[in-house]
Amino acid sequence: MIYKFLLIRLSSAILLLALATPAVAQPSPDIGKTLFRNYCASCHNKNMRQALTGPALGGIEERWADYPIEDLYEWIRNSQALIAAGHPRAVQVYNENNKVLMQAFPNLTDEDVASLLLYINGVYDGTYGVSATVAGEGVGGADRQGSNEVYYYIIFGFLLVLALVLARIYNNLKYLAAVKEGLDVEAPPSIWATLTSKGTISMIIFALVVFGGYTTVNNAIGLNRQQDYQPEQPIKFSHATHAGLHQIDCQYCHDGARRSKHSVIPATNTCMNCHRAVKVGSEYGTGELVKVFASIGYDPSKDVYIENYDELSEDEIKQIYTTWIANEYVAEHGQLDRRGERTMDEQWDGIVNSLTSETKSKIQGPIEWVRIHNLPDHAYFNHAQHVAVGKVECQTCHGPVEEMEVVKQWSPLSMGWCIQCHRETEVQFAGNPYYASYEQYHEELKAGTRDRVTVEEIGGLECQKCHY
Repeated sequence: MIYKFLLIRLSSAILLLALATPAVAQPSPDIGKTLFRNYCASCHNKNMRQALTGPALGGIEERWADYPIEDLYEWIRNSQALIAAGHPRAVQVYNENNKVLMQAFPNLTDEDVASLLLYINGVYDGTYGVSATVAGEGVGGADRQGSNEVYYYIIFGFLLVLALVLARIYNNLKYLAAVKEGLDVEAPPSIWATLTSKGTISMIIFALVVFGGYTTVNNAIGLNRQQDYQPEQPIKFSHATHAGLHQIDCQYCHDGARRSKHSVIPATNTCMNCHRAVKVGSEYGTGELVKVFASIGYDPSKDVYIENYDELSEDEIKQIYTTWIANEYVAEHGQLDRRGERTMDEQWDGIVNSLTSETKSKIQGPIEWVRIHNLPDHAYFNHAQHVAVGKVECQTCHGPVEEMEVVKQWSPLSMGWCIQCHRETEVQFAGNPYYASYEQYHEELKAGTRDRVTVEEIGGLECQKCHY
């Protein structure tokens, strides 16, 4: 009886430990960042200080300070229910934002909401994101508080070892009890025999099948999803300088966004519209712009496009552009010293490395930009439909590009993210001829029986719209 009692107590301890395992997962701003992008970013500004479709979220806890924190949690999960109940703060926020309803998220746990608030507060007060990157903990503050997966692996390993020890104790006690009763039984199997038994091997195979299936499904779901992908480009093009400092409209360069399915990568001719006049960059001097000139065959020294440029040898091209680099260096420093000669060599090597590759042997020709956003072939997305018809701002999907030195994929571009956006985004009917055929909705809006129409209501969730 003693061994049975001991086994029950140990089994209870294992069960309690297993039940306590979820407590290891603590609210984290990293989790909040993912939640914000998936649920909030389509309506709320990422900087938490400026309004977008929805109000700025920075300082939200202070604005709800007169009420229990549970009320704020309930507002985030289901604002409509709180408004219907007549909650004073909920009704006030609803009225302040033109009675625009927020999508309900009943699946969010208290830990999820706490993580979301940690992220919002961290971005708002500047303690999350930049500071973590400076501290060397990765882009965007990834892994600032470590990963809970480590704890899960440790606990799983501990439970596995404990299970083996308990099995060994149980077999030994059972054997001793049988011997005491005078029964003729075999000695308990060794640990190795237990590990190599049919039952153990069957369980291992079953676990591998389950784990393999889980991994396969997860990888399939994540196929081609590369949020935060930020490759190095052949030319150091700063969106912060062009779209931010100089406020060049996105559609000036990506002019396909308003008239076609693709936004298109701008041709070098587009660059030359400005850089035939601006020949020296504000940050890299001649180092990056000379690559643009060399790709298209523009001689900045003579301000002409080179005839028969495609027929020139690499040495002839080198002579043209190193001469210009040297002249610019002399104009700035007064003479061509050793540092100037080194600058010539380094920038020429930069031209060759950036404009040639395994698939492109000649300097002449288009710049091979690295594609960042790449939806799978089975998903249809039309830029013109969103930009020209839907009046969607570029930043809604691409984030604050005007602040990026090197562009990255800002949003997850997952199916769930797109669906959530279609559920929440209000169709801009006023003065938009593309929606003139929706007469019933126009009449209801005029009569006041409807205050908004979402993309979902005009067929934005129909499978065939994106998967035809």
